[in-house]
Amino acid sequence: MDKTSFLRVFLKRHAQVTLFTRPRRFGKTLTMSMMRYFFDIEGAEKHRRLFDGLAVSDDAETMAQQGTRPVLFLTLKEWGRISWKLQQESIRWNIGELFSQYDFILQDDLKERDRMIFQRILEGRGELTVYSDALAFLLRLLEAHYGKKPVLLLDEYDAPVQAAWEHDYYKEAMDFFRRFFSVALKTNPSLDFAILTGVLRISKENIFSALNNLKVDSVLQTQYPEAYGFTSAEVAKMARDFGREDKLPEIRNWYDGYRFDGREIYNPWSVINYFDNSCRPRAYWVNTSGNAILGEMLRHAKSKTLDELEAVLQGGTVSALVDESFIYNEIYRNQNALYTMLVTTGYFTIERVKDTDLGMDASLIIPNREIRALFRREVISRYRSDDMNIELIEFMQAFVEGDLATVQEGLSEYLEVLTSSFDAAKGKEAFYHGFVLGMIAVLTGDYRIRSNRESGYGRYDIAAFPKQEGKRGMIIECKTAKQETTLEQEAQAALQQITDRNYDSEFRALGVTDVLHYGIAFCGKRVCVKQAGK
Repeated sequence: MDKTSFLRVFLKRHAQVTLFTRPRRFGKTLTMSMMRYFFDIEGAEKHRRLFDGLAVSDDAETMAQQGTRPVLFLTLKEWGRISWKLQQESIRWNIGELFSQYDFILQDDLKERDRMIFQRILEGRGELTVYSDALAFLLRLLEAHYGKKPVLLLDEYDAPVQAAWEHDYYKEAMDFFRRFFSVALKTNPSLDFAILTGVLRISKENIFSALNNLKVDSVLQTQYPEAYGFTSAEVAKMARDFGREDKLPEIRNWYDGYRFDGREIYNPWSVINYFDNSCRPRAYWVNTSGNAILGEMLRHAKSKTLDELEAVLQGGTVSALVDESFIYNEIYRNQNALYTMLVTTGYFTIERVKDTDLGMDASLIIPNREIRALFRREVISRYRSDDMNIELIEFMQAFVEGDLATVQEGLSEYLEVLTSSFDAAKGKEAFYHGFVLGMIAVLTGDYRIRSNRESGYGRYDIAAFPKQEGKRGMIIECKTAKQETTLEQEAQAALQQITDRNYDSEFRALGVTDVLHYGIAFCGKRVCVKQAGK
């Protein structure tokens, strides 16, 4: 895929600092590599041959800028660690490795203080404050060495911050990286221009404090929609090259669906792996690292959120005010922040959007079959433990087959192993409703799952409508008991409510006559399950 025309467009209108945010595996690092080999003054002649015959080679004005600048390239992808202490070690190691690539600067006529700082960083002996200024320091020395302002390329800038958020040392990491980025990027006289890539835009937290020269190009607002990912034309060309144009409908179903500024974009990682694996459709993106965001979201999801996710998994939409200026701590308190994060990370895409006084009002969908598979897998992972005697899929099969003993035993075990005493002690019906609904999500391949919908004379809690004719349906009503002695009574009341309020009516309207009824009552980590007719 020839993406070199991006160089021409970028050079005509770039800001001093440009941040590109795209989902994982959409070609961010490869694009940064292209930029590095294009601009780097070191090895310029050898690198020039890399662009022979490509789109940019026909543009003399753009090619005149090839090999004209020193380039400082740094990836933060592997900087994340499970504790702040370990991340500090990672910072020292990685910056030391960066400085070792430029140790020829020690041969220059440096001031003694600069030589001492460079040597301390190189040997990993500097204080952390020295490392927070290291980028700005190295840019200044590179300008002095070459007599030209360098280009700074920072790949996966947000990886260490995301790791800090996941492992609860967020404040310490933010204090460091706020200065690390700002002193290098903010009105730095030794910087020609900078390009950053990442998955998320971290703006409201002031990681780029008072940085007025930053231009953000994201999936929500982009000037370069075709720079990352594959377009329909590119995928069609690839299929022709391999003689597999017959596979285009399958590729579209599995890997298409993203919309960047109205352009139709395919997941490039998955398309490449599809052809590399003899055109076998699989969820290749699922097997890459970095699904912690989705796992954490499911772990904290409220009942209303799970309801909406169920609708989206069935091919529906969810509405949200998307705004990239969120902070990590808002994700579980602010549903719009959560959905914005799911868009920017590639789990959702925007079907329609309109600007309002409150922001971008968007209709969101799951882009393709691959992402549906990822949601299903993450749901299963959420309910997996080495201490479990029954797997989730096997457990759910017992539900649809009416195996009451296994349902009772399995639900008791899942509550005991996977819910904390704090969660269960809340005693709220919404918690248990969400807990069961999350499990039922694994059935979305064969059933349409509905929650809190009107049917008959009321609103059922959870219903599973079979997609295949002749299969039985299922209705689940959940209640909480104030004490364990009333569990059976509450479960029976839940079961009776299904009958009294005629929740079967929606099933009958669809021609489904065989419907299982479950009444489930919870008290802390105790549960009682009743089934009609047993």
